[in-house]
Amino acid sequence: MPESVIHLIHAISSAAFGFFLILAIAVSLILVLISLAVIFLRDRRGERALNPEEAPEVTVQIPTKNEIVALRCARRCLNSDYPAERLQILIGDDSDQGWISEEIDDFAAAHPGVEVVRREDRSGFKPGNLNAMLEQSRGAIIVVLDSDFTPGEDFIRRIVAPFVHDPDVASVQARWDFINPGDNLATVLGATMGYTFHRVFLPFMNFFGSSFICGSAEAVRKSVLDELGGWRPGILTEDIEFSLRMTRRGKKMLYLPDLSCPGEVPRTAGDLYRQQMRWAHGVISAYLLHFPGIWFNRRIRLRRKTLSMFSGLGYVFPVLVSGLLVTSCLAVLTAPPQPVDPGQVIGEIARNVLLTSGLLFLSTVAIWRGGRIRLFPRMVLSAFTVGLVLIFFVLKGIVTALLGRPMEWYLIRKSGDCTPAGAAGR
Repeated sequence: MPESVIHLIHAISSAAFGFFLILAIAVSLILVLISLAVIFLRDRRGERALNPEEAPEVTVQIPTKNEIVALRCARRCLNSDYPAERLQILIGDDSDQGWISEEIDDFAAAHPGVEVVRREDRSGFKPGNLNAMLEQSRGAIIVVLDSDFTPGEDFIRRIVAPFVHDPDVASVQARWDFINPGDNLATVLGATMGYTFHRVFLPFMNFFGSSFICGSAEAVRKSVLDELGGWRPGILTEDIEFSLRMTRRGKKMLYLPDLSCPGEVPRTAGDLYRQQMRWAHGVISAYLLHFPGIWFNRRIRLRRKTLSMFSGLGYVFPVLVSGLLVTSCLAVLTAPPQPVDPGQVIGEIARNVLLTSGLLFLSTVAIWRGGRIRLFPRMVLSAFTVGLVLIFFVLKGIVTALLGRPMEWYLIRKSGDCTPAGAAGR
């Protein structure tokens, strides 16, 4: 390769590295400020109790495909302290393994409060399943629980209460916690990402009057679902897409930081990669659909427009890290031969890592607020092992969405599905 071309590549890659570094520093600063705000800001709004006599009819929807663990979730709902005569529990069974469907049918037959919904056409992924259940739902409030979630006795009563006290509330999201955060490096990393959203981002958004639903441990007013046309079939993150639709229509969304509902994080690195790739594709696809309609809508306040971007903020960092790695490698490989000063190289690397450590700071605050600060050493180790590989899969999801290409809904195995028959979960 001609020397002039090498010099040109070096100049361009060096400039690009500087550009990515400045962006990474800016994003890191934003993440640090958000983390500090969550530490020092206090949301004084408390939960209001629900009068049993005012309890509306509620439908709990449990979408499932080959997940016997859905019965654990349904059993938890049956043990709820919500008035039984006003509670409908639907299991949307998309299973293609006959023995699982038989188990679900036997469970429903033994528990009159549980009904099973099946559809001949299983297209549309989870939102298609939710829409099928919506047609059979009698409740004014729809509570959605993924099969691996374990709601407490008071969960339904507490998540429904805001709808009764405020007729403008369109949706309510409870806080996710995790059953298996410390099993291995993959679960540590998966739980850390969950804590960052539910212990930092959502509380920050809620303090300033906004929120999102997250696909499970959520409740939506049925009239709002009907008004906005239900869930969008085929999208991989129906929760984010519907949240953005509610934002466009000025709907009120709440987050309950003190109402916890534990679920599982993927048990293996492979499942974590597939889950995060699917989520990246779904989130970016949702923003491509709704970004113009939100940012160019004069009726939406600037604060809410800004907060509506928070679900996509986490996908900025993988792009920046990838850009830094690629451009730094090109700059080093095309640099003119010269003596290497190890001290200077190490110093520059340490400086750059420190300047771009906002995500690490945010993650530390998140696990601290989640009562899991003992996971810190393994969190750092997971970030520089499992996390580096994860960046590739997240980027694949982002690029696939930007190119407008579809992606498969990958099924994620759950510990509650570890039976001799080897059922696979979502």
